[in-house]
Order: sequence, then C-alpha cells, then structure tokens
Amino acid sequence: MEVSFSKEVRALRLGAGDTFHGEGILAITKGLLQAGVAYVGGYQGAPVSHLLDVMVQAKDYMDELGVHVEACSNEASAAAMLGASIHYPLRGAVTWKSIVGTNVAADALSNLSSPGVRGGVLVVVGEDYGEGASVIQERTHAYALKSSLCLLDPRPDLPVMVRMVEEGFNLSEASNMPCVMELRIRTCHVRGSFECSDNRAPAVSTRALMDEPARFDYDRLAHPPVTFGHEKRKTAERIPAAQRYIAEHGLNELMPGRHDDLGIVVQGGLYNALVRALQQHGLADAFGASEIPILVLNVTYPLVPDQIADFAAGKRALLVVEEGQPEYIEQDIATLLRRRDLNTALHGKDLLQMAGEYSTEVLARGIGAFAGRYLPAAATEGVAQWLAANDERRGAVAAMLAQPLPPRPPSFCVGCPERPVFSALKLAQQEVGPVHVAADIGCHAFGTFEPFGMGHSILGYGMSLASRAGVSPMMQRRVLSIMGDGGFWHNGLLTGVQSALFNGDDAVLLIFKNGYTSATGTQDIISTPDEEVKARAEDKQQSLAHKNQTIESTLKGLGVQWLRVVHTYEVETMRATLTEAFTSDFDGLKVIVAEGECQLERQRRIKPWIAGLLKKGERVVRVKYGVDEDVCNGDHACIRLSGCPTLTLKDNPDPLKVDPVATVIDGCVGCGLCGANAHAATLCPSFYRAEVVQNPRWHERLLHALQGAVVRALRPA
Repeated sequence: MEVSFSKEVRALRLGAGDTFHGEGILAITKGLLQAGVAYVGGYQGAPVSHLLDVMVQAKDYMDELGVHVEACSNEASAAAMLGASIHYPLRGAVTWKSIVGTNVAADALSNLSSPGVRGGVLVVVGEDYGEGASVIQERTHAYALKSSLCLLDPRPDLPVMVRMVEEGFNLSEASNMPCVMELRIRTCHVRGSFECSDNRAPAVSTRALMDEPARFDYDRLAHPPVTFGHEKRKTAERIPAAQRYIAEHGLNELMPGRHDDLGIVVQGGLYNALVRALQQHGLADAFGASEIPILVLNVTYPLVPDQIADFAAGKRALLVVEEGQPEYIEQDIATLLRRRDLNTALHGKDLLQMAGEYSTEVLARGIGAFAGRYLPAAATEGVAQWLAANDERRGAVAAMLAQPLPPRPPSFCVGCPERPVFSALKLAQQEVGPVHVAADIGCHAFGTFEPFGMGHSILGYGMSLASRAGVSPMMQRRVLSIMGDGGFWHNGLLTGVQSALFNGDDAVLLIFKNGYTSATGTQDIISTPDEEVKARAEDKQQSLAHKNQTIESTLKGLGVQWLRVVHTYEVETMRATLTEAFTSDFDGLKVIVAEGECQLERQRRIKPWIAGLLKKGERVVRVKYGVDEDVCNGDHACIRLSGCPTLTLKDNPDPLKVDPVATVIDGCVGCGLCGANAHAATLCPSFYRAEVVQNPRWHERLLHALQGAVVRALRPA
C-alpha cells in the first residue's frame, strides 16, 4: 500500500501511562491489542478501512506480539477465519463494511454461530448508514437476530469504545456467542483520547505454537443432526449467559435525570446526537447531563429483560431512539412490557421518522413531540423556533433560485485511467448502437454519472457478469459487464467468469486493471505490481501496462479464448476493441482487460521521485496539455466526451464571439485523454501538447532563446 500509516502504527505501541489521541477506529485497533487478540483479518471498506490498513503496515510489531494479520480476498474468507475460535482459546477479530460485507459473510457467520465459539470473537463492522453512506441502507441488526450474534453499538466516547472491545471478547467467551461491534461513520471518525493499557501478547500465538490439534468433536460442526441441538442451546444457554454478563458487568449505561417518570432508551451510537437534541430543548446541559433518564444500550442484542423492566417500572412513558427500520428494539421492548404487564406508554417510530439517519434536527423534532405530550411545561418554544427557522431558510433559498442548482455528481479523479474507457464506450455505441451495461461496485461506478450515464444495474461487488445472465439471452445486442480488478478477485472470478464459461454464454466482460483495490483506499491485491517493477517502470519513464499478467493468466487457465489487453489511455484502440467485441463472430465469453494504473497511486509514487531528481539537478520533463483559444469553436464536445475536472470553460478572448472556450486548468496530470478523445472522435484540432522541461541542458536553453527571438521578430509591431 502506498498510503503510509506510520504515525498510527507508532500509536499501537503505547502502553500503561500513555495517553492515546486520535480517531475512534484507531482507538478500536489499539483496543484489540490491549484485549489480547491472537489473529486479525478482514476486507477493507469505509468507515473501518484503517483498522486493517494499520494492522497490515504494523506487521513487524504484530510479529513481535505473535498476532497473525491477514488481508482477506473478501468478507466470506474473513468470517471463515473465525473458525479458529470454535475449538481453540484464540481471540479473533475481523472487520468489513456493512451491510454489504455482512451479506457476503453471512454463510460463514451462520456456520460459526451454530456450534458457538470457545475463544472470543469480535466482528468489527462499519455500519455505513445514513448521510454520507455509500451502500444500500440496511442494518446489521437483522443478522444478529437471525444468527444469534451479540450486537454491540458503543457510545461514541473513546474510553467507552475501547472498553467495549475488551468486554466484547469477554462477552463472547462467557456466552460462546460471536460478537459484532457496529461502528457508525461518525463513531469511527469521532476524535478523543483515552488512557492506554499495555498490549497483551496472546497465550497461543505465532510465537507460542500449539503442540497438538483439538480432538475431533462432531458436536462442534455446523452439520445435522447436531445443528438441532445448537439451536436449542442458543436460547436455553447462550443468550441467557450473555444477558447475565451484560447485566453483571454494566455494559449498558444508565444516565439519571430528575424527570424520573419518563425515560429514553437509545442505541449507544446515537447517544451524542440525542444529548445534543435534548440540549436544544433545554433538557440537557453542555456536559451531557440529561433531565430525562437515559438507558444507553451499548449492547443492542440481546436485550436484558430485567434491565428494561426495571427501567420502565413506574414511568409514564418511554421513548425508544432506534435508527433505521424495522424497529427491532422497539418491538422487543413492546413484547417485554406486555409480558410483564407494565402499562408504561411506549413511543418510538410514531414520533420519529421510520427510516434515514437520526441527525440532531430529526431527533429534536421527535423529542419535541415527546416532551410536548408529557412535559408541557418544558421550555420547547425555543427549539420550535429553531426548527421553524431551519425550514424557513430552506424555503427562502429555494424561492431565491430562478431554477434548481445544476447537479454536481461525483466523478473520476483527475487523470483516472478509467475515464478514457467510458469515452471509448460512448464512441463505440455510436457505431454499434446502445448496449445494456451491467455495472459494478468500484471506482468505475462513477461512469453511471454524467457525462457518461452508463449502467443499468449494480448487484454487488464483482457481480456484474453474473447479473447480466438473465438479460443477455433476451437482448438483440450483446450486453457489456464491467468490473474492476478488486471486484474480479473479490467475487467476479467465480460468480461471473466461471459461470459464463460453464454455461457457454455469449458475453462481453470489461475488467479495469488499475493495480489496486482503489475505491476502498488503494490496498494491494494479488495483481498489484511489486515495488521492483514500479521502480523499474519509473526509472525508464514507462507505463506499468503489461507488467503483471496475473489476471490474464488466470483467465486463460480457466479457458477464456477471446482476450484483449488494451492500455486505457489509447481511446481509439479501446473503441475499436469494444466494437470488435460487440460484433465478433466468436460465440462465447469475450474479455477486455483495460490496463492503466490508478492515477492517485502513480502520483503518490512519482511526485517524491521527481522531487528527488530535481533536488539532484537532473533533467525532468513534465507533459502539459492545453487548448488553443483561437482554434476552439465553442462546441465543447470534448467536455461532453471526457468530464475531466481540469477541462473546463472560460470566457472567449475574442470580443466578437459569445460562446466560452475550453481550457485546461492547473491540476492536469498530463494523461493525454483530451487529445486522444479529440483524435478518436475527430473533434476540432484545438488541443496541443507541451513539454515543460526543468533543469534543461545548455543546448536546450540556447535553442529556447533562439526560438524566442525568432517568434518575437515575427510578431507585428
């Protein structure tokens, strides 16, 4: 990986007497080592990517502790690692982005939770829900319910979060249930500090090996007929054991308040937003002391019936603050109150919105309705005015606009090697006609936005080729499936390529080979060029194209007969190759590998390399592209075909012309796409290529001076 986490790696070494300062997800990472974790695995994804990234880069220190760290090919393989804790006293932790990652891992999680675990298991998932999320809006809670997994949702306070890591392992071992810790986006990125403890080297580790394997025990297999007994033990033994541990060790927190005839039950991760909303109503102070008692559920499953009943007893009403739907916690509490014959009024989704993120403003509206019903004397007038003012401002802004603001969709990075492929695809469809495009998860999903607008479905990471299986037999033209090299290794090889070959499908697959799992933070994968290849390519100022043939050899070994490898920036060649794939007489899977290194990774590597050359006084040539203002006709087809952020508009310098002209602004990395598009699409010849030479040789300086003199002499007086 090119991104360095050296500072974060140093923080992992902190011990007793030291204070950790940083983000929530890094505090969780430190907590794992303090809890004596023996092995860590996972698949990166927001907002928990840094956990695995930091662990991987801290390999030397992990080896000192005897902790095994493995970057897994997908979430299913990560979850399968946890099988080590079924027989052995090994504490294991894995991480991924949820809900999509939990979907992939579901099979292994079911088979893990059935026999139960001996060593503590903690699954750290990034609960990517609400504003800023990048996945479908579902909740991990459903998996905890169906598979009997303890679900932790810690209050966003670093000492609490770190404590819940250790307690999560303890809870898992006390109940024999795997534990899931869901961390919301804001929880992962909340900043704070906590007093560290010494890291614990696991008793059994890579430095302290086991002498013998566990004895064979059929009861520890997720296989009938013993699975029927597993199911009974879940309800008769494991869940009660978890409930006892939660109550005895105070994992859930009770915040007192003077209005003790009312109460609020809140998921731990929502506590900060809840307190801020109460503060708006004058029902909490700046330090978080609430006037309404709050039961903070740092463990949202299983609930502890006695704890809920004791909290509800004697209260006129409870408000359950539960983000997302269905309202699992509210339903569970409603059942519990009915069975205990408690007449406490229960509110939740009747006063709060059913779905969507519970921001401070959303919570303030719900608390206002709750307080208005049960605390009519509460000072809620001010917050009502604040909410009304927010609505008024939004309405005023909308009224001021003569028309809606133009959308600003996300786009590829400057110089991204995937943008030229979509330009070529646009040109190819002008020739063969519109095609159905099965899109996928990854950077290339930006192709679904303007100016490309391509993609009819996204069914999961690496699932594009599989998702077109029901479409292509019904379509007159061939269907195009798109996936990245990350998606190819994650799931696409087996669910897509293998299936298409087995069924003899007449399909077209486009694989973006940029060398990394780029959309999750540019982590290395099996087809990432090694450092020696990268260094050799830069020394010779060459591209990394064709330096690593892992994907190609895998495809050939599997039986792919029609395979083309095209450098992504060669727009005309890519257009011709796509056209050939759509019109070829070959009946079978046709694969195009679009090869071009992730531009972010390339820039991270070459910028220090170039800086080193300049420092030594060596000659450096930088390519710069531009637009001749006198030639540009103002049609802007170049922009519609590219969408590059550095290709934009400026006022026409000719006072007799009204249309603005295209221009290339600072930030251009010299990828050459604008010129390649102009050539491939037969656009106007307004683009030029210039070479900026730093530390030029003496003869270059002399030639430049002579050229300048000639140009000045030819200019009219």
